[in-house]
Amino acid sequence: MRDRLVALRRRLDPYPVATWIYRLVIAVAGVGVLILGIIMLPAPGPGWVVIFAGLGILATEFVFARRVLQFVRRKYEQWVEWLKRQTPLVRALVSVGLLLVTAVCVWAVGAFALMGSWVGINWPWLQSPLARLF
Repeated sequence: MRDRLVALRRRLDPYPVATWIYRLVIAVAGVGVLILGIIMLPAPGPGWVVIFAGLGILATEFVFARRVLQFVRRKYEQWVEWLKRQTPLVRALVSVGLLLVTAVCVWAVGAFALMGSWVGINWPWLQSPLARLF
């Protein structure tokens, strides 16, 4: 796939308008995937993977995105290395913290109330505080 995109990009080089359109399409696709990843970040799901994918798409055409992607990769690798050096207790606490953040996000979007309604449980505390706003 990458080889085909590189070949396409090289064929477009002599045509400035086509190159501009190609870069615009890459920019729109990359920013769209990046925004989707940011939305998915607090919710359960592969938010970071989608963010990396969006940066990767942008990095195929834009130097700034390559630099940001390299910076984010370095920070992520540093975080993983730091976590590996920690005691099992600290790793467990980080895991519990991440699970709590995920649970709060799931509750905030109303998923617990929705799943409860499927089985006939309609407890008021399952309702999202955001549901009252809309």
